Amino acid sequence: MLKINTKAPEIVLPDQNGNEVRLSDFKGQKVVLYFYSKDMTSGCSKQACAFGELYPQFLEKGAVVIGVSKDSVASHKKFEEKYGLPFTLLSDTELTAIKAYDVWKEKNNYGKTVMGVVRTTYLIDENGVIVKAFDKVKAAENPAQMLEELA
Repeated sequence: MLKINTKAPEIVLPDQNGNEVRLSDFKGQKVVLYFYSKDMTSGCSKQACAFGELYPQFLEKGAVVIGVSKDSVASHKKFEEKYGLPFTLLSDTELTAIKAYDVWKEKNNYGKTVMGVVRTTYLIDENGVIVKAFDKVKAAENPAQMLEELA
């Protein structure tokens, strides 16, 4: 996990519509940047839907939400459409942002050690500096927690 009070690494990735998105596009806004393992899975769907439900409140507080996983653009589009997600999903099939944000780790999956994304959420301020960082977050609780962090 990256340290707080450090500059957030730049991200340049395609979103669910295939458009190139840069983290620097959001300068002047707070960014809730969350990394999750897979579209359409139970925990990741709960987290995304909760972010979706609370999204108007994030906007009121001057923040945007961006989800990142190694799923494809097409997978993200299906995920967005199935759950009506109002925020940006970035496709990181090459693991560039996932590794830059230090969320690619060894995980224990049904007794096997595998590499995967550790559910992690960063709060980045208007100047692109990481001000909060949470790893191993609880999927369903994380969106409300992040909204509280903006208060």
